[in-house]
Amino acid sequence: MSDTHDQLDRTLRAISVFQRCEAEVLVHCGDITTGAIIQACSAIPCHFVFGNHDSDVVPELLQAAEQCDANCLEWGGTFEVNNTVIGVTHGHLRSDVRSVVARSPHWLLTGHFHEGADWMEGRIHRICPGALHRAEIFTVATINLVTNAVEFHQVD
Repeated sequence: MSDTHDQLDRTLRAISVFQRCEAEVLVHCGDITTGAIIQACSAIPCHFVFGNHDSDVVPELLQAAEQCDANCLEWGGTFEVNNTVIGVTHGHLRSDVRSVVARSPHWLLTGHFHEGADWMEGRIHRICPGALHRAEIFTVATINLVTNAVEFHQVD
């Protein structure tokens, strides 16, 4: 998920989508803007990055991460699930994208664009899950790491 921008009710509906899909991990690609979103996302093991709208609330987000045992990757980073390296950054700064790409992730998840997208960039599978704020259609995405299938889900 990405670009929740304080939309707690819509975020809770998105988390319900992930739970119905039996998601094992939740990734938030930034523009969170409040610790309450991190708390909600932590219903599923959660990794997140800061987005351009988070710079003024970094201490609040770090505190929420500590309280909820969420993994903060700051402005970009990687983690591993089932021997698959997942890279995450918000996507608004090329330098952050380059830094994560240099770690050779299998997948690179970014936000910022407020529109779902799925494409290959060299050997890296890139996903923008869409947004839960300021989007024509509110979406999140799920990835099956066994089949490499990506599915976009509309959040009402």
